[in-house]
Amino acid sequence: MNIGDKIPEVLGTDQHGNEIKASQYRGRKIILYSYPKANTSGCTAEACSLQAHKAELEAKGYAIIGVSKDKQTAQAKFAEQHGLEFPLIADTETTLLQALGCWGEKVACGRRTIGTLRTTYLVNEEGVIEHIMGPKEIKTKIHAEQLLALVE
Repeated sequence: MNIGDKIPEVLGTDQHGNEIKASQYRGRKIILYSYPKANTSGCTAEACSLQAHKAELEAKGYAIIGVSKDKQTAQAKFAEQHGLEFPLIADTETTLLQALGCWGEKVACGRRTIGTLRTTYLVNEEGVIEHIMGPKEIKTKIHAEQLLALVE
């Protein structure tokens, strides 16, 4: 997906088994972020950064939604262990990740694999993508601060 595109209506099922739809957020902005794997160091740092600044992001009108290929049970455990108070979509079939364009080839330690590309989408009140941060731009430990600087 690109800037100006609408996000899919059905986003997926979260860690509590709730279906998450874009229309539930009409009139609110969304930070929709994809991460490779729950409970890994970078993904934990990113999620905890967002949780720590959740009130500030909400004051700017943003709801936070995370998505990874992890199973619902892994997402629930991740949320519980780190006190994450936002939906974590369990996209085990990579439907949303592929639709967003954040599923593809990546290189780590010289090894090529297919997986989730850490990406954040800022979505407006109508469900339209206004900004995309790619893997090379995201600093996991201060990701929320990066986003707050963007939306000031």
